[in-house]
Amino acid sequence: MHSTILGTGSYLPEKILTNKDLEQFIDTTDEWITTRTGIKQRHVAADTDTTADLATRACRNAMESAGLTPDQIDMVIVATATSDDAFPSTASRVQHALGLRNIVAFDVSAACAGFNHGLSIADQYIKTGFAKIIIVVGCEMLTRVVDWADRSTCVLFGDGAGAVVLGASDTPGVLSTHLHCDGSQHGILYAPNTLVQKNADSPFVKMEGREVFRHAVTRLGELVDETLAANNLTKNDIDWLIPHQANIRIIQAMAKKLDMSMDKVIVTVDAQGNTSAASIPLALDIAVRDGRVKRGDLVLLESFGGGLVWGSALIRY
Repeated sequence: MHSTILGTGSYLPEKILTNKDLEQFIDTTDEWITTRTGIKQRHVAADTDTTADLATRACRNAMESAGLTPDQIDMVIVATATSDDAFPSTASRVQHALGLRNIVAFDVSAACAGFNHGLSIADQYIKTGFAKIIIVVGCEMLTRVVDWADRSTCVLFGDGAGAVVLGASDTPGVLSTHLHCDGSQHGILYAPNTLVQKNADSPFVKMEGREVFRHAVTRLGELVDETLAANNLTKNDIDWLIPHQANIRIIQAMAKKLDMSMDKVIVTVDAQGNTSAASIPLALDIAVRDGRVKRGDLVLLESFGGGLVWGSALIRY
């Protein structure tokens, strides 16, 4: 038994915050942000929205794309670093909102690599026969956990959700997944839970940008080699690269590692910023719907985030 992607979906909030808008209230410029990150704008959720709201909308779009009804879904896996509650899971809210009764639903916390972790877990459940159809959704409202006076972090992040429906298949869709963690580097990218950490100075994202960049380029480069070797493939076999959308320089470094033209890399960081666990499924849905990624294409998904965690998934779409 194998798993394959049956449908994709995404959701972006209506409100857009551009770099020019940011110039009005923090000491930064459009040129400074664009040059260093590639980001031009990001989406910001409405005050009335929850993370579950964004996830639910993306899931509905994915289910419609797959031509499925709620009674056919066996499990919901939500990847998020911005859960609505400490407990229960955001997945429980999504399950209820989608009308999925008494099925398995849980969250995965792996920061920007959360979607690849969720996809890997879903793949294992399907391979073992535990479930036949699983929704995996990455969703974030990171604009709620950044300090809008800290120009080094607040310019980076945006809100959104992306989802896939993974189903059982006789032929492989998810060819392999590869996941890693180095907890010794926890302190260079994190957001404290001030409900638990009473001595935390603030609830906002903390990041040592240069160190994160250095680790990301090194680890993702190793991940490319690992993924290709595991599947007995060469760089030329990959049709599309869909990387985590954190920084255009990291994305360009990965394209160079694969000897791949940027025309074969799905880039959304300019229009969406860093949406953490949502960024890969968002980019995948956009590329599927605009016709770039087609059935049969070999697609490499790779991500890196706080933990430090990193992971990849090689899929035959």
